[in-house]
Amino acid sequence: MRSLRGPSRPLLAAASLTAALALTLTACGGETPAADPKPSAGGQESGAAEEGGKESGDRAQAAKDLADRLKKHGIDAEQWKDGAWKDWSRDDWLREAKDFVNPVIQGLWKPERMRGAEDPGKTVTTKDTTADQGQTDPAPRAVPAEREKTPYHDHAAPVGKVFFDAPAGSMVCSATVVKDPRNPGKSNLVWTAGHCVHAGAEGGWYRNIAFVPSYNDLGKDASGLAAAAPHESAPYGTWWADWAATSNEWIGQGAGSGGAGAPYDYAVLHVKPESGGKSLEETVGNALEVDFRAPGTERIGTLGAWGYPAGPPYDGLLMHRCADRPGRLSLAPGQPTMYRIGCTMTGGSSGGGWFRQEGKKSLLVSNTSIGPADNTWLAGPQLGRHAERLFDMMSQKYGGG
Repeated sequence: MRSLRGPSRPLLAAASLTAALALTLTACGGETPAADPKPSAGGQESGAAEEGGKESGDRAQAAKDLADRLKKHGIDAEQWKDGAWKDWSRDDWLREAKDFVNPVIQGLWKPERMRGAEDPGKTVTTKDTTADQGQTDPAPRAVPAEREKTPYHDHAAPVGKVFFDAPAGSMVCSATVVKDPRNPGKSNLVWTAGHCVHAGAEGGWYRNIAFVPSYNDLGKDASGLAAAAPHESAPYGTWWADWAATSNEWIGQGAGSGGAGAPYDYAVLHVKPESGGKSLEETVGNALEVDFRAPGTERIGTLGAWGYPAGPPYDGLLMHRCADRPGRLSLAPGQPTMYRIGCTMTGGSSGGGWFRQEGKKSLLVSNTSIGPADNTWLAGPQLGRHAERLFDMMSQKYGGG
């Protein structure tokens, strides 16, 4: 089996089991909506930080702090940006939660480099899904993934792609802009999968991690995107992770093959634009609330999963979605069960958010983690107390930056 590793209106419309849920734009608090993205959006506005002495000073201090953190690990900041990050020797592969470093390398994620990024290719075998403890429901029928409507900023503004570098090369996952309770309307937090930021027990933090909301906004094919203007690849700019957090369980148990660590396969990024002063939520015009109540499958009518599948038959350029009634998947005794839905999305959709409707609110309740070799279903972790503590730490320590 293979694993993937304007006026306000509802984000996730109610849907039957045979219809895809609709994720649409909501402008937040009268701030800049996402309707009419331009090259200057998403952190391309250079004036904000330069006009304010305090903001400029804060950024200079942040750069110094980052250089000091790198130096602590024996890494020269300038050499790192000049290519030293490509050294994946075990001694230089930072592993612990406190070790995360991700200096901005201006212009590294050019449109052509984004197009060449591959899915992480995380795989599991049949035996990894047999420890059901009596809690695994029958495998769901395959639900064909549907293309999201374009432009994406009108239909799925919070969804985007995470790009990162691993020893095997440039990789890609999916992710979602989420609300920060300590910074209402001004969140800089992004939800994705743990295996999209950290190699788990096999290594350390990936490098050059960046988020691009509404990637390929007009849904162009490879030839069309190759000829497109840069803002069509990244309508809101490129947002670099200046901090990341994943579960200790993923760091200690996670693997590129097998189901180890999958029930804890989630991560939170705090991001900043390559330049500019507005928050991610203000720029995109939307963010979704995370639900940490881990509701049972019997309490969920339909779950919708969004992402950019990159494994065959997909090429990673187009956003897709699936909707299905969830079942349970148990991988190991003593570990939480996972949600499972029918869906034909492949690798690259990893980390993409799973949403459910509660009244008029859309809530993120999981993210894509694993799936089988025949690409008939996806599974994602339940987000309970462990995930909530991780998220609260990110919001408290880094959310306001």
